[in-house]
Amino acid sequence: MKIAIIGLGYVGLPLAIRFASSGCEVLGLDTDPTKIGILEKGDSYIRHIASQDIRRLVDDGSFEASTDFSRICEVEAILICVPTPLNKYREPDLSYVLKSGEAIAPHLELSAAGEEGTVRPKLVVLESTTYPGTTDTDLREVLEKGSGLIAGEGFHLAYSPEREDPGRTDHSVRTIPKVMGGLTDGCLERCKELYSMAVDQVHPVSSCRVAEATKLTENIFRSVNIALVNELKVVYREMGIDVWDVIEAASTKPFGYMPFHPGPGLGGHCIPIDPFYLTWKAREYGQHTRFIELAGEVNTNMPDYVVARVADALNEDGKAVRGSRILMLGLAYKPGVDDDRESPSYALMKRLEDRGAKVSYNDPYVPMIRPLRNYPEFAGRESMEISQGYDLILLSTHHPEYVNYDFSEYSIPIVDTRSCLKRPGKRYLKA
Repeated sequence: MKIAIIGLGYVGLPLAIRFASSGCEVLGLDTDPTKIGILEKGDSYIRHIASQDIRRLVDDGSFEASTDFSRICEVEAILICVPTPLNKYREPDLSYVLKSGEAIAPHLELSAAGEEGTVRPKLVVLESTTYPGTTDTDLREVLEKGSGLIAGEGFHLAYSPEREDPGRTDHSVRTIPKVMGGLTDGCLERCKELYSMAVDQVHPVSSCRVAEATKLTENIFRSVNIALVNELKVVYREMGIDVWDVIEAASTKPFGYMPFHPGPGLGGHCIPIDPFYLTWKAREYGQHTRFIELAGEVNTNMPDYVVARVADALNEDGKAVRGSRILMLGLAYKPGVDDDRESPSYALMKRLEDRGAKVSYNDPYVPMIRPLRNYPEFAGRESMEISQGYDLILLSTHHPEYVNYDFSEYSIPIVDTRSCLKRPGKRYLKA
């Protein structure tokens, strides 16, 4: 089988590698020619994906990358793995999904497949996280209009949410069960057939909308529980209680409790964004997602809490935030990866600099800040060395390099938002 994967980022590229390693011929499509050039050389632009894995698949012909969307005519199935961000009004931005649909629609003619002489409709699967109804309404409309075909007849349509967690080693694309819903029973059967080639377990559901809601529910669950421990962190601090000690103790209970950990805010492309897709869609049905919105408010306010703790630490030295030199440790949104999408570190940098601080950063995984949608002014800054030549050090991301770093002789304040340092300095504060 030959398939196409649209969007070769943190979701699409691992998926392409998995299918190509499973015996499929994979055509990777992306609008970024720089990515295509790197992949054609067999190199990786994502730190936790090894170049040797890509090079092996390029050399044996099972994977190639292109910007030519007309080549959709060569494949039997198309998987869409493009971003679904929020716009400046915190409303869903489906432009990447719909533009992908417009690009592939003219090429949805029948494909040769199976036994010699047999043909069957192409399969289109959306993997991008979105609100219920996107696949069977918005995307379906674009595909039908551009192709002149009827979904479920002229082409098959399904939704199967990505469950990628960059840098994770205990689970992989192959081992994480794949939820999927089809527009029709036939669409679902095609989807099951496809993913069964590359993953260990598929979990079919009754509709595209159930599958879409499944992904939102998973991330709303995380968002709400992180908001809870973030709120407890603030409350317990006023009581002189360390929330991390409380979480460690509560985690000894073998039932009825699941540990979540506080931090400086939410990061990544999922948890800070996905819950608001449901919030937006719920208004169409006259429903208000108060619990979800409250969790979002708590998590969004965490950078302000951290900045207040930084100000307290500087004040003890008789210094103001304005004019202070601050080194931030970690730009990636999670440890051990170079993924800085929606990282709370940028919100911290912005707030501190708005108050007049001079902020530098260190991150072994992000040597230079790439162009950012929300913080374009930071692009081009480079990672600096860790030293005592600052008024304060602020740890935002618990990279393993920081956890074991020896700060024991440091006399400047170190504010740790992750409670992770094993050898902290003489003036160590948690935030």
